[in-house]
Amino acid sequence: MSSDPLAAQSPAHPVSYTVPRAGTVHSAELEIKKSRFLALLTRVQDEDAARAFIARVTSEHRDARHHCSAFLIGAHREIGRSSDDGEPAGTAGVPMLQALSSYVPQTRGDDAADLSDACAVVVRWFGGIKLGAGGLVRAYSGAVTEALQDAPLVRRVRCRDLALPVPHGDAGRVEAEIRARDLTVLPTEYRAGHAVLHALVPDLPSELDAARAVLASVTSGHGEPTLGEPVWEDIP
Repeated sequence: MSSDPLAAQSPAHPVSYTVPRAGTVHSAELEIKKSRFLALLTRVQDEDAARAFIARVTSEHRDARHHCSAFLIGAHREIGRSSDDGEPAGTAGVPMLQALSSYVPQTRGDDAADLSDACAVVVRWFGGIKLGAGGLVRAYSGAVTEALQDAPLVRRVRCRDLALPVPHGDAGRVEAEIRARDLTVLPTEYRAGHAVLHALVPDLPSELDAARAVLASVTSGHGEPTLGEPVWEDIP
């Protein structure tokens, strides 16, 4: 497999990016001049997972001539790999990687291409008619783009946990008021002397300041939240 500079095209400090929904494999199929192209797309958390998915697809479709692949991993797209798997150099894996790296979800309100943690394999059954370099590039990139069109995608957001201690008797009321302010609330932690409410907030100064203001308001200024370490969470 080869790396590609497209994998490095990402914001310096992204707070969120697009990923396939975990636990799903989405597919699309094209037939071009009797050759069949089956694209399979899934979420991967690291390079080992990507290679395992590629190996599984290859094993499941041993009768095919080519099993070309590409994957992007990380909030910064720090890992990007592609493979032509026997096709002429540059006609399969790199176009597939380009399709992943340039994809913009239709639901986005901007033109940001930030898909990552995604692995695509395109299986080709040769139909006996050569497509030429240009035809192969269009077929492999087109198969990946087709699979992405209806794939279930979610946002992966870097968040902080604001942990707020409150008396047991106030926990239910405070939690309800926090939810009413559209904050993401995690399960309440009950300790011997008090309860701890947890609000998950995007790791941006403006978002954290707004969340702190909400917590101060619902506790009449008596609650002092503790800021947790950054974590990445999927947000539907």
